[in-house]
Formats: sequence, C-alpha cells, structure tokens
Amino acid sequence: MAKQDFYTTLGVAKDASADDLKKAYRKLAMQYHPDRNPGNKDAEAKFKELSEAYDVLKDDQKRAAYDRFGHAAFEQGGGAQPGGFDFGGGGGLGDIFEQMFGQMGGNRGRPRQGNDIQQAVEISLEEAFAGTKANLRIPTRVSCEACTGSGSADANKEAATCGTCRGAGKVRAQQGFFTIERTCPTCAGQGKTIRNPCRTCRGAGTVQRERSFQVAIPAGVDDGTRIRMTGEGEAGGQGIRNGDLYVHVAVRQHPFFQREGAHILMRVPLRMTQAALGSDVEVPVIDGTKAKVKIPAGTQTGQQFRLRGKGFSVLRDPARGDMVIEVTVETPQSLTARQRDLLEQFEAEGQKGAKGSPEHEGFFAKVKEFFEGGRT
Repeated sequence: MAKQDFYTTLGVAKDASADDLKKAYRKLAMQYHPDRNPGNKDAEAKFKELSEAYDVLKDDQKRAAYDRFGHAAFEQGGGAQPGGFDFGGGGGLGDIFEQMFGQMGGNRGRPRQGNDIQQAVEISLEEAFAGTKANLRIPTRVSCEACTGSGSADANKEAATCGTCRGAGKVRAQQGFFTIERTCPTCAGQGKTIRNPCRTCRGAGTVQRERSFQVAIPAGVDDGTRIRMTGEGEAGGQGIRNGDLYVHVAVRQHPFFQREGAHILMRVPLRMTQAALGSDVEVPVIDGTKAKVKIPAGTQTGQQFRLRGKGFSVLRDPARGDMVIEVTVETPQSLTARQRDLLEQFEAEGQKGAKGSPEHEGFFAKVKEFFEGGRT
C-alpha cells in the first residue's frame, strides 16, 4: 500500500510554515496518541504516520529532499527514519511533547550551579577614566569547612542513591493522559541523599558567611557596565559548582565633565568682554592635568573648541577621545555706575553704523523689510 503524502497526513499545504507544521502535528498527535486511544491499533498506526511525516517536514534539509523526490528520498537507507520519537517503555503524551519542545526552554542539559550574586558599586568619573579597585563585603553562602562542601559527616563523604527517583533527580506523575515530570522532592534533583548529614550545614554543604571581594574595574568603563566574576557567587554544595558574581557599575555625575562615548563635553561660561576681545582660558582635564584654550575675539555662545586626545580612555584600548569645550557668553548683572556708563557709550558707538553684530543687524534688517511691506 502506497504511503500517503506527508503534507496530506498532517493536513497542511505544501508551503506551510514551520509554525503551521508544529501546530498541525500537535493537534493531531493529541487526537491519535495511544494514551487517549488504548487498544486502538488504527489510532496507534495513525499516530506513527503523523510522527514520521512531522519528523521529515520539520527538518529543512529533509523537507527539501522530500519535496524533490517524495518518499523515494528516504527509502533503502536514504535518510529519515520512521517515527522520530521513542514509543517504547510505555511513555505518555507528556514524553512526546517533551521531545518536541523540551529544548525550547533552554534548561535541559544545563549544568546546575549555586545562585548568582548581583552587586552594585558606585565610582567617580575620574575612577572610571583611570580604572580602580572596589572593595565589597557581601553576605553569601560559602562551602562548609566541616564537611568540605559534601554535606556528609562521614569520612568517606559517600552519598546514597535517592530511593524516590532512583538517581534520576526527577519524578513523573500521571494525570489523565498527561505525564508530568518534576524535580524530585526528596533529593531536590541531586539524585543522591546524604546518609549522615553534616551537623554544621545540616547536609546542605554550604553555610551563610560574609565574604570580602576586591573587584578590578578597568579603565574606560561606562555607566551601567556589568562585570562578571566566574565562580565567585554562592557556593553550590554537594559537588555543585559555585554561581557567579555580577558587579554592576554606576558612575556618578561630574560637576564639570559630561561623558559622550569616548569624548568629554565641558561647558565654559565667558564674560562678555572675554568673548568680544578674546582671551586665554585654563580648564581642567579628566586625567588631572590642565589645558589652555585660546578664545578668539568675537566668540559667540555655542561655539566649540576641540582638544584632541584629552577625552576618555577607550575600554581595552590605548586610544583616547577628545575633550570638547562649548562656551556660553554671559551677560553682566548688577552693573556699577561706571560700567553702565561705559556700556552706554559702547552702544552709542554701535548705533553710528559700526558693523560689530552681523547676526543682530541681519535679523533686524529683515524685520524692517517685513514692516515696510516686503513680505516673502
């Protein structure tokens, strides 16, 4: 008897997506699974056909071969094996879905370990520039010295195979046609139990202590950077590896400097006379030195001056960014009588036709045209 087309078996079109194939198979697998149809040979045969079809079509390479050659692509050792799942041993419907979707959660086969520790540390911008070392004291779980982390008071430190899960670390329970798997409550997933628990840690293999850490923070670190210290988290106990320590770095705001990537921005206020006449301004640099900035006559608010290589160090790189000086021209307040008299003389000279404020003069020239009817 000729095999039915795999797409027809699953009830999907030939251009069905991977998600459509999965949905169709899951629906039909629940309908024809032997657990829901005990003693029904036709349902069992249908279930195996569905599994064989899905096993081929879910694989891009197998599907491409099937689309080109049909069933012949897999006959006489050509490729896919019928079935795709293990039907032996009385497995339930939960086993099928575990094989189908068990890898999606990313937990199967993942090595167990102690808990990770999250710790925040705050540093100054100068420390972020040069690098520093932060000293931390953290309450955590450490390996029990009395039993060297084994949890056992016996000299040989041997543990017995758990009688509940028989060493599997998991137990199964049947609920209707579903088989549910969960962590063994007796051994907490270890697969072994301690015959004679350590009196200090009560068999856990770990005790609560405060530990001191010195964390090296590299030069160029940015606000929000996370530093991982492998194996410095909580002890796992009973042969389980330690967790990790994650240090989250926060950088305090600086009164002068504002970081923008590898560059540093500093806003410098200038007196009106400094901007008009020109001057030299001395400013601090992030590395603790000083730099002199030449302000040319006629400098305007918002004008920037770049100091090459005076910015932030780049993480794991000898290069440095730039320091950008942005000036603001400050209008004087609380004038003395002498200052007011001088400024009034200055303004009077400006009204005689001197071209000292091109932006101001251009703007009001356009305003005059506007009111005189030359609107655009």
